[in-house]
Parts: sequence; structure tokens; C-alpha cells
Amino acid sequence: MTSQQADIAPANGPRIVVLVGGVGGARFLQGVRELLPEADVSAIVNVGDDVWMHGLKICPDLDTCMYTLGGGIDPGRGWGRLGETWHAKEELAKYHAQPDWFGLGDRDIATHLVRTEMLRAGYPLSAVTEALCNRWQPGVKLLPATDDRCETHVVISDPESPGERRAIHFQEWWVRYRADVETYGFATIGADDAKPGPNVTELIADADAVLLAPSNPVVSVGSILAVPGIRGALRTTTAPVIGVSPVIDGKPLRGMADECLSVIGVETSAEAVGRHYGSRSATGILDGWLIHTTDTAEVPGVQVRSVPLLMTDPPTTAEMVREALDLAGVKP
Repeated sequence: MTSQQADIAPANGPRIVVLVGGVGGARFLQGVRELLPEADVSAIVNVGDDVWMHGLKICPDLDTCMYTLGGGIDPGRGWGRLGETWHAKEELAKYHAQPDWFGLGDRDIATHLVRTEMLRAGYPLSAVTEALCNRWQPGVKLLPATDDRCETHVVISDPESPGERRAIHFQEWWVRYRADVETYGFATIGADDAKPGPNVTELIADADAVLLAPSNPVVSVGSILAVPGIRGALRTTTAPVIGVSPVIDGKPLRGMADECLSVIGVETSAEAVGRHYGSRSATGILDGWLIHTTDTAEVPGVQVRSVPLLMTDPPTTAEMVREALDLAGVKP
């Protein structure tokens, strides 16, 4: 039995799988860990944001989860390392190195150097992530949705060639342009040839509950669902699938989910996002949907519950997780 296979063995408490991406997902995982310190928790993490920059492989969502759970995150920004310095970025600027719109912190670069060296030595991303987590001890298993290239790109109106369209990496759209450019759609490059990471679908199949964190439904959870086989695993698992709305009072909890939703023609509301995911009794993936106390939503075929959804600290977030598990019929 491999170490990855051994990880699937039940721990004390329920087996929980969480689909996550970015800062919101990382903070949700803090609540899961707070409520279920002894449980078998596996986080399937978005890799659609992953990108090569300056010869380094960068995995923003995996790193944000790892740093947050490992106590190394900058709490003010919600991403990047605590106590970060930017000397390498400053030197790159003096060389006029491109891209100049993406900042790499000095401490963060160490993570990317180790990851890149291991990838070039032939290790898959899942094994690299496991090795990096040995340093951070996040308390949950962090699993990339896939070991394969499965990047989110964005089709935009080219700012440098009016009237023409081109596809750019999601990071350029998000960081360089702040989504403030005419946008036509999203494309997941590599998805046709990708497969779920090791044990990802098995963990979903064997879970007692599957939770969708309040992450961006288009480019975080949506990018995970773009990996062939994962949506099918969610559709067929015997575990209840419970989602948590990333939208409160018509606004995203953080980030630019509203810009992403508008591109695909979905209203920024708890109800619209729930309907976007859809019911497992139809063709969707949800059994239950948590919305904030000030919102209302009707999602056909999905049990909706209103609870406080502001993730002010891990204990408060833990109560959100408790409500999600209660909706799933699972006792912590």
C-alpha cells in the first residue's frame, strides 16, 4: 500500500472532502480543522491559477492553503508569506524582466524553487505538494485537483490591438488587468487530456460528506469541475454534497467573483450561484446550499439553509462547517 493509499484510511471522525480555491477556501479549511481536528479531511485544490513565471512553477491556491493552515500566511493580504520581503522583485524590475506585473516575494520564491526542482526531476505535482506540506503540517491533506496542466485562460479584447481578441492566462487578467478589460469567456487549457489527481475521485466516493467552500464558483470550484471525472464523482458519490455561498447580499465575500460570474451570464446572488451549480436530482452537483442570514434563495431540488457566513475567525467559521455537516446529516 502506498503512502497516498494509506492516507485514505478512516481517521477518528467523519471523512470529509472539501473543494477549495484561494483565500476564501483556505479560511474555510481553518474552520473545518477547528471543528474536526481528528477527522480525515482532504482538500481538493484548484490548479487553474497555476502558472510558470521567471522559470518557476507557481501554484497560488495550493500555497495559500498551505501557508494559511501552516501559520505562514500574511493575514493582512490573505496571500503570500508573513514577513515577506521583495528584493528579488526589485532586482527583476531593474533588469526590465517580464512579466513585471506579477510580484514574487523572497520567502515565497523558496517554495517555488523547491517545487520547480522536484517537478523537473519527474515528481508529479501531488507528490511535490505532499513534500512541501511536510514542512508546513497543514493538518489536512492538500491534493491538487490534477497533476496535469489544466490552466484557466481568459478570452479578452486585446488592449494593444483594438478590435482583436486574444486569450491570456487568468493571472494576467486578474493581476495585471484587475478584470477591467472587455472579456468574452474562460477556457481551461489542457482539460481534455487531464485526469484527476491520485485518489481524488476515490476520496469523493468514500467520503461521508463533500463540501464546496465559498470559493469563486467560476475560476476556483469551476476549474476543479473542469477536470474530467471530478464532476462525475460528485454526481455518483453516496455522500451528500453541500455548498457554501461565496456571495452575500449580492457581493462576493472577497475577490472578483462578480466579474467572473458576469462573464458567464450568472447574476451575483446566492440563488443564482446555487442554481449555477444545480441539483444532483437533476444534472447538477448539490444536495444542500448554505446562504447568509440576510439572503434568500430557491434552488430546485436543493435543500437551502440560512446561517451566518462571515468567516471572521476559525471558531466562527467552524460553526458554518457545523451547519454544513448538519445539513448533510453528519455529526462532527
